[in-house]
Amino acid sequence: MAVRILLADDQPLIRSALVMAATDRPDLDVVGEAGTGLEAVRMTRTLRPDVVVMDIRMPGMDGIEATGLITAGPDTARVMVRTTFDDDDNVYNALRAGASGFLVKDMGIAEILAGVQVIAAGDALIAPKVTRRLIEQFARRTRTEPPPADRGRHLGVTGRELETLALIARGLTNAEIAEAMGISGSTVKSYVTRLLVKLDARDRVQLVIVAYENGLVSTGDSPYRSIADNRSVPSAVSADASSE
Repeated sequence: MAVRILLADDQPLIRSALVMAATDRPDLDVVGEAGTGLEAVRMTRTLRPDVVVMDIRMPGMDGIEATGLITAGPDTARVMVRTTFDDDDNVYNALRAGASGFLVKDMGIAEILAGVQVIAAGDALIAPKVTRRLIEQFARRTRTEPPPADRGRHLGVTGRELETLALIARGLTNAEIAEAMGISGSTVKSYVTRLLVKLDARDRVQLVIVAYENGLVSTGDSPYRSIADNRSVPSAVSADASSE
């Protein structure tokens, strides 16, 4: 079944280019185009797309507010935000709003459409340019760190789940987490699933935010490579909560 896409961008030429490219792919179906955030929210409710490709800067209601309304509502649509790397504040706010993906505007149309497939599959997508710098600055702005002994109890997770969460935040894949913790891949999958439920997180990106907010990872930890598993799309990094 084709992935249903809603394009939200105030530039008609950009929307037209994406529509033309998607038309050549039987696995994608553009069901609507919105020129403002408000239109995107309304059309999401009526057209029920699988993925909304959302520009941040739009007249009236911007893409961040629209993302928050879409992800907070009863619809199952996931949002992929298109932004510029230097616009950090917007990316932080989009993270809080529940966006599942971030692509920078200088990426090609083919890469954007490949990203749509990743998001539609329930994964999270981060463009290579949205690196550890972004996550660390987000953490410094938002962290409210409880005493170390209370971290697991504070979050309502077990010690092993807490360890898993910290390793996710450092960019380890499920296979690498299994090796580091000396457990099977299926056990890691189980821990990740429980974390998503307990922490009310939509995807792995949101788990990383929780880890940084609660001081489970600091800026002095090992280099943050990506929020990733072993699968990838061209020039972008995906994260599958259930893959090894």
